[in-house]
Amino acid sequence: MASIQLTALIIPFLFLSLSTAEELLPLLPLPLPQPSKQVEKFKDVVVEGLVLCQSCEQYGTDDVDGAKPIEAATVRVICKFRRNGFVYDKTFETDKNGYFYGELKDLKISSLEQPLRSCKVKLVSSPLSTCNLLTNVHNGLNGAPLRYEDKKITGTNYEAVVYAAGPLAFAPANCAPKAEQP
Repeated sequence: MASIQLTALIIPFLFLSLSTAEELLPLLPLPLPQPSKQVEKFKDVVVEGLVLCQSCEQYGTDDVDGAKPIEAATVRVICKFRRNGFVYDKTFETDKNGYFYGELKDLKISSLEQPLRSCKVKLVSSPLSTCNLLTNVHNGLNGAPLRYEDKKITGTNYEAVVYAAGPLAFAPANCAPKAEQP
């Protein structure tokens, strides 16, 4: 439609001399610049942490000195948002270093506070028969709160905020009872 209008305006100028057409050219309507489309950036939520096998020496404490990573341990991330009643519940598995990295897909945030208050990480299972006793090290049994450590992943039209939990730990079931100190 715009090209038809522009053609209708230019045709009469075809019969003018070049110098007259050049003088009138600035009077032709120019297309208006289109506003650039802003692509909305959203923030994904990522939760990371470690799952370890606590040593017998540290059993019963929150200390993970001497603990070993557990490969293929399962943790559960649960988020309960009171405002809209939304519940997010997903499990993640650790790698060979006991590290889990969970992208909370479909959980978009607009502020950094929300997941800190609404999400927790819980221990689910350990594949090790020698270290599968659930512990509450750093609240792994009750639900470890997330920590914001100012870590982000950014890309074109993408931003993820990374939260940490733990380290969480299972314990060996065969630890000898500690002798009581007098």
